[in-house]
Amino acid sequence: MSPQLKVVEEAGMTGLLRKRNPFKISPEEFFGETDTLREEYAKLIHAKDPKRIVVIPSVSYGMANVAKNLPLSKGDNIIVVGEQFPSNVYPWRTAAEEAGAEIITITPPKESKDRGKVWNEKILSAINQKTKLVALGNVHWADGTLFDLKTIRKQTRNVGAWLAIDGTQSVGALPFDVSEIQPDALICAGYKWLMGPYSIGLAYYGPALDEGTPVEENWINRYESENFANLVNYNDDYQPGALRYEVGEHSNFILVPMMLAAVKQLNAWGPVNIQNYCKNLISDGIKKLKEAGYKIEDENYRSSHLFGIRLGDDHDLDKIKAKFEEQNILVSFRGDSIRVSPNVYNTKDEFEKFVKILDA
Repeated sequence: MSPQLKVVEEAGMTGLLRKRNPFKISPEEFFGETDTLREEYAKLIHAKDPKRIVVIPSVSYGMANVAKNLPLSKGDNIIVVGEQFPSNVYPWRTAAEEAGAEIITITPPKESKDRGKVWNEKILSAINQKTKLVALGNVHWADGTLFDLKTIRKQTRNVGAWLAIDGTQSVGALPFDVSEIQPDALICAGYKWLMGPYSIGLAYYGPALDEGTPVEENWINRYESENFANLVNYNDDYQPGALRYEVGEHSNFILVPMMLAAVKQLNAWGPVNIQNYCKNLISDGIKKLKEAGYKIEDENYRSSHLFGIRLGDDHDLDKIKAKFEEQNILVSFRGDSIRVSPNVYNTKDEFEKFVKILDA
């Protein structure tokens, strides 16, 4: 999880205190702040229509809406990548089992040379007429490998398949243009690079899902639910388009203002600037680590805010872990990879300290 921004914390405290006097919360406030959040997030991901964006509680919830509406038959296949985050795997396993379809997992190449390039080529070559969905991240959560979403989207269109992207590991720190990629779904948890709180996320749903059925039958995603006096006159129609997929109680008066404050701050900084900051932070150190025998993906196929460092034959992972703990350096370990995730809250001195330990 990201550290919590001060403006996000303040928004949460203000929201908490609001509940002291709930009779002062107007019916309009159940929708207004969420609409503002849609507009701010639309700016961040370059979505032309904010009403394609909905509030969700988690990535698994957002993907469940896609899985429920995915046209899938016996003999079809769904493509995922190796060691993908579970929230972007379990929904497809269930959907495939129910339909008699196949899950095809594209594992990374074992060789380190041109690893990202070859991995992307393997994904593209696996997409065929039986493919109904490609589900992956913008970057891989374990090592930051970049996936060529623009080319993958083109290939999925050629065969009539959907593209569902888990943007949790990148959106906010890495520029993302939904109007350029045109995914059928972009699902993001709020607590990582969006710098928001836990238990809230944001989903973009494309036109392919406009007439679908949501996983949840709540009152607030029904047509004309804004009219509180008319709620007992039950309406069988959903809100138009993507709005039908919004979670119940999406008007959360604590989490929504926190998420809004975070997205506003990201728009003020700009993901391009954040990514450039991280690039400048790590560039000299990565050169030193490669010279010391560590294996790091080529710049064209990795992000700068999240990347993996793989050990050479002469490196001892247990000793490295012990030294990091001793020096209070916090990184993650995923398989044979050290996962490093710097952002604007890190300094060059911190990264140089990290590099010095590995170099030694």
